[in-house]
Order: sequence, then structure tokens, then C-alpha cells
Amino acid sequence: MTARGRKPPSIKPPAPAAGPAQALLQGYIDHLAHERRLAAHTTKNYRRDIEALLEFAGGRPPAALTAHDIRRCIAQLHGKGLDGRSLARMLSAWRGFYSYLARDHGGKQNPCLGIRAPKSAKRLPHALSPDEARQLVELDADDALALRDKAMLELFYSSGLRLSELTGLAPQDVNFSEATVRVTGKGSKTRIVPVGSHAAKALQAWLSQRATIAGIDEQALFVNQQGRRLGPRAIQDRVRRRAQQQGIASRVHPHMLRHSFASHVLQSSSDLRAVQEMLGHASISTTQVYTQLDFQHLAKIYDSAHPRAKRKT
Repeated sequence: MTARGRKPPSIKPPAPAAGPAQALLQGYIDHLAHERRLAAHTTKNYRRDIEALLEFAGGRPPAALTAHDIRRCIAQLHGKGLDGRSLARMLSAWRGFYSYLARDHGGKQNPCLGIRAPKSAKRLPHALSPDEARQLVELDADDALALRDKAMLELFYSSGLRLSELTGLAPQDVNFSEATVRVTGKGSKTRIVPVGSHAAKALQAWLSQRATIAGIDEQALFVNQQGRRLGPRAIQDRVRRRAQQQGIASRVHPHMLRHSFASHVLQSSSDLRAVQEMLGHASISTTQVYTQLDFQHLAKIYDSAHPRAKRKT
């Protein structure tokens, strides 16, 4: 107690300094952000995955972990409910971390090499039917925000863009004379994607209104009521709400429109390489999942139409 009868203010102890492992992790994250120029969302995922490994290590330095430790960590995480796909992603992040340690910090081994994640059931992405997709984009646009939402829906479905790619667009990225849009995808890679006539018309209608809303220095193609860039969560919300408004029973999200684009183009053309380029997939194996969607579509037609098809009772 002080002379006046009051307790002295409590003094919080200083936060403990980050340990050596955390310093190495931060160095790796800086390397990903500044040298490899990965997106902030991607580096955040890398950090989370590697922190899971460091937590398992319990204070041991990363160099002390062995292949047996890595297998045990994977087994524990699998037991907690992580599926094979998530664990494969984590292993990839760990391998990259150890490669960085070998390159810049004298690491001698990579205990993750040769270790595979447990297999999990292959989940196919859900796509809208062509009729559902048409129903969604045929939105009555009677005000500026509805024109904006219609343009976003048309562009998602017309060009198969990722959410982050659409969020990052500027008006000058759209080339109406060539009917294309320039997008920046994963790894800051730029590609040119075709824009359909309906999407181009919707974009022109939105741009005529955007000038009355967007701030003077705002570079984003899609803006909110305050004239600032429309963020990912807001776009997800607009897509979901417009789908409900249009009577779509499925819970629609931007990536579903990307799936629908890929599936519907493949159903019409079967040109896997072209779809790979339009989607910006580094590996064609990623694109091949849409051939399974196409087969499912054909199988449904067969089951309902062929007189000798095996129907479930």
C-alpha cells in the first residue's frame, strides 16, 4: 500500500523474446513474402502450418527432429481429424521450411523427404448446372450496386477467376476491343483470359456507374458504396445473397462459379489444356478433376436415358 492507501499500479512482465525456432520461422516467412513474393494469405497459411510443427517439437530446434518425429506428428494431427489433403499441404510447407534452413542456415537434413500424407477420399468440387448458372447471372440490375453485382457474377462465370484475382482487378485490366481481362494469379503470375459478350456488356454497364461512386484515387474495378475497394468477404456475401435472391438452392460461393466455368467449358470442348491455361493451373493434374465432373454429368444422362441403364430403386 502507498502512503495514500492505494495499491501501486501492477507492472506486467515483459513478453518473452521469440525463441530461435520462431526467429527461423520469421526469416522463412520474410523469404516467402519478399523473395518469392507470395500473397499475404499464402504466407499466413505457411506460418500456421509450420507453427503446428514447432508446437509438436515442444521447444526442440527444427534441426533436432527426425523422420520418425515427422511421422508421429502427422499421425497425431490425423488422429485429431485433419484429412490427407490438409496434411499433404502441411508436409509441403515443412519441406519448404527445411529447404530454406539448408540453404540459408546450414541445415543438414530434411526429415520430411519421402514422407507422404495418408490418403483421403477425393472430393469433387460442386458446380452449378448450366441452367442454374444462367439463372444466377440473369439478375435484374436496376441500380448501381445491382449492376456491380451482375458484372461480378458474369465475370466469375465467364472467365473462371479466383476470388483474389477478381478482387485485385483494375478498370484498365479489361480490354473490351479484344474481349479479354488481365489477371494476376497465384505466385504473382499474370495471364490473359477471355471475357464473354454477356460479361463484357455487364462490365460496361457497371463502369458507367462506377465513375459516380469510386474515390478519385481508387484503382479497384469493383468498389463499395463508400467508393473503396470491395474486399473478399464482401464479394462472397454479395454472391451468396444474389444466389438466394435468384432462387438458387445451393449455397453459392465464388469458387463454385469457377468450378462451373471449368466444368461447362470441358463439357462443350473437352480441351483440357485450354481450360488449364484459362484457370491458371500450374499442373494439368489439378485441372483433371473437372473431367470427373464431366463424367458424372454424362453418367447422370446415361442413367436417366438409356433403357438398359442400371437405376437405383
